[in-house]
Amino acid sequence: MAVADLLSRSELVKQGAEARLYRTMFLGKPTIVKERFRKHYRHPELDQKLTHRRTVQEVRSILRCRRAGISAPVVYFVDYTSHCIFLEEIVGSSTLRDHIASTRGSDSPKELERLAKRVGHVLARMHDEDVVHGDLTTSNMLLRRGPEDGESDLFLIDFGLSYISALPEDKGVDLYVLEKAFLSTHPNTEALFETLLKSYAVSSKKSSAVIKKLDEVRLRGRKRSMVG
Repeated sequence: MAVADLLSRSELVKQGAEARLYRTMFLGKPTIVKERFRKHYRHPELDQKLTHRRTVQEVRSILRCRRAGISAPVVYFVDYTSHCIFLEEIVGSSTLRDHIASTRGSDSPKELERLAKRVGHVLARMHDEDVVHGDLTTSNMLLRRGPEDGESDLFLIDFGLSYISALPEDKGVDLYVLEKAFLSTHPNTEALFETLLKSYAVSSKKSSAVIKKLDEVRLRGRKRSMVG
């Protein structure tokens, strides 16, 4: 009831198919609350089990990333009864998607290249921890300017579809999802994405098997497109 009361007084930021996001203050800190709501088309017991598992997987992935030194929101609190995760709000940040859109066409191609290398490095570290994000897009990466206009911090967010897996194919599919989202959101950036992949390849201890699986998934995708 305390969580429900808090949410009733919080700002609804976004509602998707799986969850609602609220902005509020928690323990005196700017906080984003992610609430997974009930799916009435599912049997109540099944819905409870699936929602609980999803919440556990999301929290586990975030904590595993943070332990590995990968920037992700701090988990302040988890209420498994209401399926709510209280997360640090990354104040003063912007999405990588917006940053690329605002930077392309300017005189900063080298900046985007450096940024692509950083993303590849971060994703390599994440996959080496056997975390599969499940929804890699440039909207699920945040940039926050460092102190005194230093290098921006790169945060990974929205681990709602994440899970733990050591399988190269799962990691290859993760990269394939990012590639499709990246090229559809940012047209004519094939070279930039290849820079990202090269950085991933040299940064990951397990990259050869993952890149091989990525190529296989790409091939299957092209065959499906030809059939379609």
